[in-house]
Amino acid sequence: MTTPPSPTARVLLAIESSCDETAAAVIDENLAVRSNIVASQTAIHSRFGGVVPEMASRAHVQRILPVIDEALVTAGVQLADLSAIAVVTHPGLVGSLLVGLTAAKTLALVLDKPLIAVNHIEAHLYACRMHAGYDIFPAVGLVVSGGHTNLYDCPAATGFELLGSTIDDAAGEAFDKVAAILGLSYPGGPSIQAAARNGSPTAFRFPRTFLKEASRLEFSFSGLKTAVLYMVAGKPPGEYDPASLAPQYVADLAASFQEAVVDVLVGKCVQALQESGRRTLCVGGGVAANVRLRQRLDEVARAEGFTLVVSPLELCTDNAAMSAVAWELLAQGRIANLDLDVSAGLVRKR
Repeated sequence: MTTPPSPTARVLLAIESSCDETAAAVIDENLAVRSNIVASQTAIHSRFGGVVPEMASRAHVQRILPVIDEALVTAGVQLADLSAIAVVTHPGLVGSLLVGLTAAKTLALVLDKPLIAVNHIEAHLYACRMHAGYDIFPAVGLVVSGGHTNLYDCPAATGFELLGSTIDDAAGEAFDKVAAILGLSYPGGPSIQAAARNGSPTAFRFPRTFLKEASRLEFSFSGLKTAVLYMVAGKPPGEYDPASLAPQYVADLAASFQEAVVDVLVGKCVQALQESGRRTLCVGGGVAANVRLRQRLDEVARAEGFTLVVSPLELCTDNAAMSAVAWELLAQGRIANLDLDVSAGLVRKR
């Protein structure tokens, strides 16, 4: 649902630099997104098959001011029009987070505006609230991306408790690594999804770790990744040539791998709903853009009778617009001091 902008509504500037996307957005108090600018670093990191933290930090330094300026110009607002400055402070790469925080602190100090600290995970789930157009909480939340695969109990829009997370690779990280094994491009999510269209999801029976363990709301994708590697060559990358793999073989492996990941994600979401008693599931993060995952979640929601809200595609990958959750924090008086710092790790309870 798109909220039309109001010319009299207050606006805030949100800054996101938790990983490899330099982003800024202007959002009004009615959750209308006036601008949402993202400078991607995919081209910088693609030859490494993943994000290089030091390079990400340097790129943020170069891009943060132009991105903020573009967000303001696109929104048609001036710095003096802002009511607050929001910035993602955790979790993420420390060097990257510090670039965004430094810019936000400077603006808050110079403009004498409230500074709002945003949790990146909380923002991913709030993107579902923005899309729905109504208060979807309480709910179970799944954040699934390159760095996170976490289930939360979300009693309200600004509070959650971690129910379970991955004990090794995040789902998006597994997509990237399997794409490298199969000789597909980075990032792995889109390339595996594309290859899987021509493959069979039942060609290979890959492990579904923890899927049948009712006592665990945890994930593990490392073994799945290794199973794909052994199926390909039984050798580490670099000791075989992915280009020698037959296209149909790659397609079947991609489809079977994708299906295994989706089975686990969907199964654990259902388990979390059953254990918590919640009847709404919200899903955000980059992997939430996966077509097969969205299809399976929709099928299960219809069968089980729960409400499903998945982040819109434009808000799945890292962006600043989802930091509109800052309006909720501002209403609660949760204004940060200028000695605010960043944190790399997850917050287990709020």
